[in-house]
Amino acid sequence: MLRLAIKNLVQNKARLIVSVGGLGLALTLILVFGAVFDGAKSRLTVYIDKAGADVWVAQDGVETMHMSNSFLPATVTDEVKSVPGVQEAVPILYATDIIQANGKETLSYVFGVPDNAPLGKAFAIVEGASMPGPGEVIIDHSIAASSGLKVGDEVTVLGQMMKIVGLTSDTSSLASSVAIVRFDDFTKARGGDNGTISFVLVKVSAGESAAAVASRISEGVSGVTVQTREQFAAQERKLVMDMSGDIINIMNIAGFLTGFAVLALTVYVATIARRKEYGVLKAIGTRNRLLYLVVLVQALLSVALGLVAGVALTLLLSEVVPRFNESMVLTLSSASLLRVAIVSVVIAGLSALLPARQLAGLEPVAIIRRG
Repeated sequence: MLRLAIKNLVQNKARLIVSVGGLGLALTLILVFGAVFDGAKSRLTVYIDKAGADVWVAQDGVETMHMSNSFLPATVTDEVKSVPGVQEAVPILYATDIIQANGKETLSYVFGVPDNAPLGKAFAIVEGASMPGPGEVIIDHSIAASSGLKVGDEVTVLGQMMKIVGLTSDTSSLASSVAIVRFDDFTKARGGDNGTISFVLVKVSAGESAAAVASRISEGVSGVTVQTREQFAAQERKLVMDMSGDIINIMNIAGFLTGFAVLALTVYVATIARRKEYGVLKAIGTRNRLLYLVVLVQALLSVALGLVAGVALTLLLSEVVPRFNESMVLTLSSASLLRVAIVSVVIAGLSALLPARQLAGLEPVAIIRRG
């Protein structure tokens, strides 16, 4: 039966190529929408993921960076350092601000990091220094490129003119980017108040569990919210997704419906186009049950080939698109791929069996004549 399905499928190679090509493009549309969504989520917490901290300490009740203000007494850093299992504790300052240059404004997460801090410093440096000096800032190179900036140029950050001293990669998204300044410059920009900090980044000692150390900090230091890196990142993603969920869901649903509609139509038309072959099968005594199986196997094989083409094209786009716009990240996740594969199989099966059921009820001669 499988051999019969394959033989019938490849009998008309031009039709097969057109069919698989249509399925591949439809599935690419679906996969790209999911990849853009997953890519955007991965960039939402890039600083949390790459800062090097195992545990984040914030003001009591503060569980996210986005849409939150965390103010802690600077003395909390020493309290955290004294907790067993803490190897490093680094205070940082944080604010959401606008980077201004050449008439362009870009939303940015700005972090003030102490000189030579082992945690929280800039990462993925592609040009320039890895640590800002007095009056200097490190920004994402895609943001710099879009504004026509380079190392040595000046931008306005936190209301202060600062010189770009370094450029990073993979720290920008469609909505924002990451900028790093000196802790002292950040303090100066907000009025010279050095008695408060935003967060304490914690590196746990070798052999220690981040969850266990977080629990000790929570018990030993008052007025704080303590989360592991994974917990903090999960809360941040949840907040942003909840805020923009309706728009993203509408876009995803629109893309999915369009892609699956094209997929269903392609499979349906491809099945109808083979009605003469099915008439021949009935003429030689093939039972309807076997006819259904042949039609179903052909549809599934076509979808499988289309899915391979769609995945290949999506992976190609995930490499090409960021070269033109690094903020546009495409991440093809296994969960998204599995979801698309399952739905595609179901829709392809239904789309193929519907015309097959109609053809099965006709006499072989009638099918051949109509073909």
